[in-house]
Amino acid sequence: MNVATVARALVLLWNESARVVDPADYQTYTWEDWSKLQPADGDRFIQAVRFRLRVPEVITLTDYDRLPTAAVSFSRRNIFKRDHYTCQYCGRQGRCHHGENSRGGESDRSRPLYDKGNRSRRQLGMEDLTLDHVIPRAQGGESRWDNCVLACLECNKHKADRTPEQAKMRLKRKPVQPIWNPLYAAHDLRIECWSKFLSEAYWNVKLET
Repeated sequence: MNVATVARALVLLWNESARVVDPADYQTYTWEDWSKLQPADGDRFIQAVRFRLRVPEVITLTDYDRLPTAAVSFSRRNIFKRDHYTCQYCGRQGRCHHGENSRGGESDRSRPLYDKGNRSRRQLGMEDLTLDHVIPRAQGGESRWDNCVLACLECNKHKADRTPEQAKMRLKRKPVQPIWNPLYAAHDLRIECWSKFLSEAYWNVKLET
């Protein structure tokens, strides 16, 4: 849990907009009650001037005027995720990591993308994929969700500063801004006590009909 996340939780708690939930017994605490608790051995804590404050790992909101909204940041990583590491023109799929091929010794990167001998193409690596502007910047295209797609180097070179129509190339699907979901969220957070709440929510939440 990073410092910014902890700070936001403490501000909500201090403003009485949230309460801390103890994962052990589901008891809730106000700021005043929580600040009096002494961290146990192994607990995360913040060192204040005169005391140690146990880091709250689970909070519940008590006062809010609307549900928080989240937007997917426009980044190279998220475009790769949205397009499933696949060239949006020829449809060849890449992969995050590459190593030796099944024959051993020779990596995929050492072989050409197109092998005239066996008329086959090797699988793309991350270094073989790039971002392409559907409407080229040379023609006024902007760097936006609906104008950027993933393309392999060959397709990107063939398209050059042309639109897909001008280059007689078809997009596999129209680029759009993705809706936020856990796929685009950070995956480096691993708080053990959260699994208890997430699993119960999975089983007990009311399904939409």
